Amino acid sequence: MSSSSVTHSTMHPLIVDLDGTLIQTDLLLESANQFVLAQPWQTYKLLVWLVQGKTALKTNLAHATRLDAAALPYNTELITWLQQEKAKGRRLILATASHQLLADQVAAHLDLFDEVLATDAHTNLKSGAKCAALVAKFGDKGFDYIGNDRADLPVWQCARQAHVLSRSERLIDAARKQGNLGQLLTDGKPALAQALLKAMRPHQWMKNLLVLIPLLASHSYGAAASVWAACLAFVAFGLTASSVYLLNDLVDVTNDRHHARKRLRPLAAGHLSLLHGWLAWPLLLIAAFGLASMALPWPFTVSLGAYFVLTVAYSLRLKQIPMVDVLTLAALYTLRIIAGAAAIAVPLTFWLLSFSMFLFLSLAFIKRYSELAAARSNGQSTTLRGRGYTPQDLELVANLGGSAGYTGVLVLALYIQDEHTASLYATPQIIWLACPLLLFWISRAWLIAHRGQMHDDPIVFALKDRVSWAVAALFAAVFVLAKVATLGTGAAA
Repeated sequence: MSSSSVTHSTMHPLIVDLDGTLIQTDLLLESANQFVLAQPWQTYKLLVWLVQGKTALKTNLAHATRLDAAALPYNTELITWLQQEKAKGRRLILATASHQLLADQVAAHLDLFDEVLATDAHTNLKSGAKCAALVAKFGDKGFDYIGNDRADLPVWQCARQAHVLSRSERLIDAARKQGNLGQLLTDGKPALAQALLKAMRPHQWMKNLLVLIPLLASHSYGAAASVWAACLAFVAFGLTASSVYLLNDLVDVTNDRHHARKRLRPLAAGHLSLLHGWLAWPLLLIAAFGLASMALPWPFTVSLGAYFVLTVAYSLRLKQIPMVDVLTLAALYTLRIIAGAAAIAVPLTFWLLSFSMFLFLSLAFIKRYSELAAARSNGQSTTLRGRGYTPQDLELVANLGGSAGYTGVLVLALYIQDEHTASLYATPQIIWLACPLLLFWISRAWLIAHRGQMHDDPIVFALKDRVSWAVAALFAAVFVLAKVATLGTGAAA
């Protein structure tokens, strides 16, 4: 660019849109999400305010909520460009349909804009209203404007240059037809379907394979009806789990943005709209319970309902209470096994429930231990955000978690001596081989966590860990060997 063109460009202020442009999210949705989660019993007020008009809705929400401007998902590519323009001496102005209270906080955090124009108690500064305000202030074609949405088309039409931040070819073509297309920037967002699928976390469905445990433990895998019912139960739990993941991410969106890894989740990163999240999670839940009620026994549906209610309680409150949180996580894993038994109508044993509770309590403690260890290594001494633990609890968590895991192995050892076990296996003593395997795996998991190499979800870690897969294969082989010995004894007789 020549020096004359740079001088000409800096004579025109650069107007920057906020929602979807400067940030990957929408402040109206952010404030509405925060309001609903903080005061769910007053959700009806959103409709009351909306009936009064969009301006009233934005004004009331801006006064009723607090914005964490530092944690918002900003468009870093755009900010870099704006900093370059600012360095050239260009005047930057933030013009947004978001409320003035919120826009001022964003501008103060970035310390980049010379002026902020935003919605107030009288005017919703969007589309045509924004165009009129800018033309009145700077004149027709007296400014450049960057936006990201079709609502920006009227503003681009009255701008000198239309800068577009979008990957939508239709929107870019519409802006190009106005004959003043300037810079093209991308928002970095994946396609909606891709972002939604990632938010549903289908890889986490592997945890729901626990519903198949009763099928295997009861040796019902030869009955086609039982296998089919167990598979349907797996799908129903998967849909419910995805629904809960979305709801949990909506609840935790602000906290997640302060987390090194969770800030990359679609809702926290702004890759998936909060509105899409609020639409998707109930639809997934309806699909899950529809499948359960039509194709599976009612006790399974009750178990699924208990799982959902307990998970929501965990997301909203229980995960903030020390010790209650890990007990709840262990109960949620055990509920999968209970539901699996209900799906194929087999009784649950004391041994299976006890083993499950102690083993998954140990894994829940590993999850908390990993978070606490990371916080301590970062020099943090205060309570973890969204949790009830401090780094000083690290040793206690390790002791309790290790003890719970080893107690699970003890339950397995006692199961070998049970009379019911002898009725399933002619040589139940072979199952003793599973005990050192489980002791090795639990000890290794804690060792890895102690070294700071554990994913904060040990189940996900195990699914990616070759050693864990090898131990699982050997563990299963032990029970198969015991079963084969039973068949061999029967044949010899």
